[in-house]
Amino acid sequence: MTELAPCPICGSPYTYEFESLLVCPECGHEWQAAKEMTIEKGFVVKDTNGNILVDGDTVVTIKNLPVKGTSQSIKAGTKVKNIRLVDSDHNIDCKIDGFGAMVLKSEFVKKA
Repeated sequence: MTELAPCPICGSPYTYEFESLLVCPECGHEWQAAKEMTIEKGFVVKDTNGNILVDGDTVVTIKNLPVKGTSQSIKAGTKVKNIRLVDSDHNIDCKIDGFGAMVLKSEFVKKA
């Protein structure tokens, strides 16, 4: 029997596999086993709701975000596709239509 990773939300060691998902019986959190590799590296990025983000996800901004060097801002509800995660203060690299390449903080986005 292989050791499964503990729940990334509550830390429960009683996780189990259900189809292609890992499930925590204590808090009910479900996640894909592929995301487990991100957790093992120790580099975990979570959105504003606590969902774990991975490279290639689509996120939505939750508030208007001012852009340095311009009078425009990224409006709340802007969908950002195909994100890339980096280990820094602004941990999301992305391309936003009308703005180009940007870096965002994960605390201002939610998973779409």
